[in-house]
Amino acid sequence: MKGLYLFAAMKKKTSIIEINCETDFVAKNDDFLNFTKEIGEINNSVNSDVEKLNNSKMNNGSTVSQNLIDLIAKIGEKITIGRSKTLVNAKSKVFTYNHSIVKDKLSKLGVIVSLEFEKSSKDIEQFGKQLSMHIAASNPMVVDKKDIKEDVVEKEKRIIEEELKSLGKPKEIAEKISLGKINKFKEDNSLLTQDWVMDPKLKVKDVLNKVDSNSLKIKDFIRIKIGE
Repeated sequence: MKGLYLFAAMKKKTSIIEINCETDFVAKNDDFLNFTKEIGEINNSVNSDVEKLNNSKMNNGSTVSQNLIDLIAKIGEKITIGRSKTLVNAKSKVFTYNHSIVKDKLSKLGVIVSLEFEKSSKDIEQFGKQLSMHIAASNPMVVDKKDIKEDVVEKEKRIIEEELKSLGKPKEIAEKISLGKINKFKEDNSLLTQDWVMDPKLKVKDVLNKVDSNSLKIKDFIRIKIGE
């Protein structure tokens, strides 16, 4: 799967949306690029509400859905609207990171992360920029490990159990190993407990506490990489 994502920002909110196609050739096509840019702005205005987005009118007077159909017919390739998310900046600040930029705000991998704090500082600004790069590199699932969905944990447990079973481990030993692996899985996939990419001796939460242990919080984030 090829395609692009686009950031769109307003004073009080920031959005990201993914538009997928089948080839890099189409991803660089002007019609596709212009469609993606306009979709990004509309998506931000409707707060990433898929139904509202599809029914919204574009500059030519037709809906997003109809323009998508027309674009597919013109280009002759499957094009889909993928993941999207809007982070509201009411009491927080959003930091963004672009990687593999194709044109303007159009890229192959992007991150938006929302930080909440009482008073801004150079350290917080630097942390926000570095954190968005960390998320791009480390691909966490959630901010805190308690937020990992139970079905995700159960799926990982089954994989580990099958692996240990094939190795012929005794039940009691297998249970202890499984527990340790699950805890490691949660830590590796939770932003706060990941090794900080700038200094792997530290966890993200350690760096956050050094910057501002009282008010600084990671409110939310999203990472989109085309093809994942």
